[in-house]
Order: sequence, then C-alpha cells, then structure tokens
Amino acid sequence: MTPVTLARERAARHVSEMTQLTALPSRAVIAVGGDDWRSLLQGLLTQDVDSLAPGELRFGALLTPQGRLMFDLFILGREDGCWLDVQASQRADLLRRLMMYRLRAKVTLAESDAPVFARWDGAAGDGWVADPRLPELGLRAYGLEIEAPDDEAAYDAHRMALGVPGPADWAGETTYPIEANFDLLNGIDFKKGCFVGQETTSRMKRRGQVRSRMLPLDFDGDPPAYGTEVLAGTLRAGEVLSTGEDRAIALVRLDRIDGANLTIDGYAVTVERPDWLV
Repeated sequence: MTPVTLARERAARHVSEMTQLTALPSRAVIAVGGDDWRSLLQGLLTQDVDSLAPGELRFGALLTPQGRLMFDLFILGREDGCWLDVQASQRADLLRRLMMYRLRAKVTLAESDAPVFARWDGAAGDGWVADPRLPELGLRAYGLEIEAPDDEAAYDAHRMALGVPGPADWAGETTYPIEANFDLLNGIDFKKGCFVGQETTSRMKRRGQVRSRMLPLDFDGDPPAYGTEVLAGTLRAGEVLSTGEDRAIALVRLDRIDGANLTIDGYAVTVERPDWLV
C-alpha cells in the first residue's frame, strides 16, 4: 500500500470516527474596513486582496521583511471590508502591527467576537465557505449562532492525517512560507506584485531553492518531542515539529529522505509525501 493510499485511508477514518464539526477557539477575528483596506493589505500579505469578493475565503500570511512567517491568516471578503481569521494568541500582536503599517490610510481595524468553526463531514449550508488550502479540509464559518462542540483536537487530527501543517509548526519566525508549503496550499499569489518579504519568497520559488519542507511523519510508540532529530543513517535529515497520537509534522531535508532508512531516537519512522505535494 502506497503512502498516498495510507494517508487517504487515515483521513477517511478520522472523518468516520471522530467529531466532524467543531468550534476553533484557537482562532480569532480582526475586522478590517475603510476606504483603503484593500490597498493596505495588498501591499502586506502574500495573498491577493484586490480581487477578493464578498463571501470568498483566501489563505495567506504576513511575513517578516526577510521573508519568514510571522502570522498565518485567512481573509474573508465582506461587503464593507474583510475579516482576518488569525491565531487567537497572536491577534493583539497582529493588530498592533497592522496599525503601525496603516499610517494615514483610511482603514479601520478592530477585534471581533465572531467565533470560528470548521466542518469536514461533507455537509454545507449558509455561511459556510470552502477551506482554500485543500478541498479535503472541508469548510470554515464565522460568526454563526450554532451549537458546536469544542473538539479542536479532532480537527487537528484530520488536518494532520492529510499532511497539512499548522501554526504550531512555524512558531518563532524561523520558517520560510515555502518550507511550510504555503505555495502548494494556495497561500501565496506569485502574480500579485509586491508584499512584505516578497523578494526572498519569489527568489526561492523561481530558483528552486526549496531544500526543506514540512511533511507528515508516521511513528510507533510515544510521540517524539518538539525538535527531536530525524536521522537518515548518521545524517541529520530534519526535526520533529507538532505531534499527534501516531502522526507528526517534521521539517525535513528533501535530498536526504528518499530511499533512506529514517529513525528517531533509534526507532524507524516513515515520511510521507501527500498527493497534493508535488
């Protein structure tokens, strides 16, 4: 059985056995409006905002000037602006940074108490929009008055089953967005023009300088700790980032994993390449 088949079966098992609708309390919303909201965000974010339509959801990031990840975010188009879906623990920091960039632009920025939800049960309905990263991730919704369990662990298990990294994997402003697969998950628009960190990001993509990527890792036994080395023989092939019950995300050297016998602390592990990662 191929790694791709295993990943699909794992994702299907999570859909059938686990919660498929949940609130996402780790996420929070910033409301953006005013006459100049598009031009402000267009010059900052990795995603195109000029063409964003009301009700449309896009995925992107705000980078450091050196091109490293600071904030991942979803952008939901609205009639009078947009909502930014961000890490709740980072909302205040992002809000302050946006206010710094705003200068004299006619832009309003405010925290919103709109809750964030996710579902991956195949159902839909008013207020639900497709996750722009990957169809199998399901739908997201904002501000709905619905009863939903708080089972974000189920959502994270489903996401990891599909091999999609999350915010826990790029904490600390050390990761380039391409290493976190933003270019393959519709998180970077390379045709939109300038954005903060654009020069480094575009150069990595154009020159094919992507030596490392975040990939799913299967293991038996206790979850390895964050930062544990992945070895290919005696060579360092990467490090473990976030972990689940029998699945982890690791940042690995692409030139050292193919055909190699990979281990963590002496135990064999397997790195998979999801079918969306080409």
